[in-house]
Amino acid sequence: MSDSNSKKPSNNPNKPTATEAETVHPTDVSLVCDDPSRHKKQPPKPTSKRGYQLLLVFGLILLFLLAMAYQTLFGHSNQAAGDLVVEEGQSYYGFLPQFQRDVPMFSASLAKLYIKATVDAPLHAGTYEVPKNASFKQLMDAFKEGQKVDMVTIQIIEGKTAADLYKAIAKTEGVVLEVLESNGKPKADFKQLLGIDAFTPEGEFSSNLEGWFTPDTYYYARGITDKQILNDLYKRQQQALDKAWENRAADLPYKTPYEALIMASIIEKETSVESERELVSAVFVNRLNMGMRLQTDPTIIYGMGERYDGNIRRTDINEKTAYNTYQIDGLPPTPIALPSPESIEAAMHPADSDALYFVATGTGGHKFTKTLADHNRAVQEYLQVMREQRKADNP
Repeated sequence: MSDSNSKKPSNNPNKPTATEAETVHPTDVSLVCDDPSRHKKQPPKPTSKRGYQLLLVFGLILLFLLAMAYQTLFGHSNQAAGDLVVEEGQSYYGFLPQFQRDVPMFSASLAKLYIKATVDAPLHAGTYEVPKNASFKQLMDAFKEGQKVDMVTIQIIEGKTAADLYKAIAKTEGVVLEVLESNGKPKADFKQLLGIDAFTPEGEFSSNLEGWFTPDTYYYARGITDKQILNDLYKRQQQALDKAWENRAADLPYKTPYEALIMASIIEKETSVESERELVSAVFVNRLNMGMRLQTDPTIIYGMGERYDGNIRRTDINEKTAYNTYQIDGLPPTPIALPSPESIEAAMHPADSDALYFVATGTGGHKFTKTLADHNRAVQEYLQVMREQRKADNP
């Protein structure tokens, strides 16, 4: 009889026998632990190192440029507090060398960029009040804000004459007279005293500088001379005329820039309405091209000189002076006023119009017509408006 407690072989084929269970198999370390070399710190890739170096370089450059920009705008100069005198002809750029000497890291190139980006007007001569040790930005702010002290003002509006300008200069306190008399009359050899090369006709009009000065309001330092002022205004007008002449329209009837300047002065006197300048120019250009006389009243007035009392009479129209375009062909010998740069441009770029006449409307502006019949009707309309206005003024 067998022993019931004795072990019997298992019927489960998947269950290991006791002998097998007691057998210990060696462990494969590679299945439990990675290769130790894989846990070592990898050296940085060469490309990453170069990237960091480039970023560092760019960062340093940026910091340097920012520091330079700050010093350029806000670095303090050795300028003493008080009045800064700007001489005629000086520019904003003329102050850069002082800041280059006084301010570390000051960049003239950055300063010029700042001027171009923020300034839209030329530097006027005069005396400016600036703070002690002013920075470049403080100086520019003083110029832009017009902190002017001890200045003289010369104002000459468009359409006024050179004679009006001379009188305005002569009566301005603080201007030293060198080429003008105290009554505003030019001294003998006026043109030579000025030292300018403005074109004028030969003969009796050789000293007539009408038209050659740009009308505007100007500020100058006290003690400036009349010669300096007139030279400044002449240079401005010459530049405006040269620029307009270079860009003029084709087929204009002017032989020289001076003839265009004469036309510009007539346009200036005929209309104060900006939108009409090119139309007025077209009328006169059309007339010149057709051989018609200009027949413009302002030329009569200029030819009359001091005899003009505010009225043009039939005898004035019939009087043959050098300037009366009812009696002479073509343009008068000189300009008849000081034209603005806008009127100079209009003379060089007339409107595309076949108009030959214009007359005031009586309500502002002019009516432009092509035929004499239409012009005569426009004249009658103007006269009717004038009659109605007189009735309204004197009920």
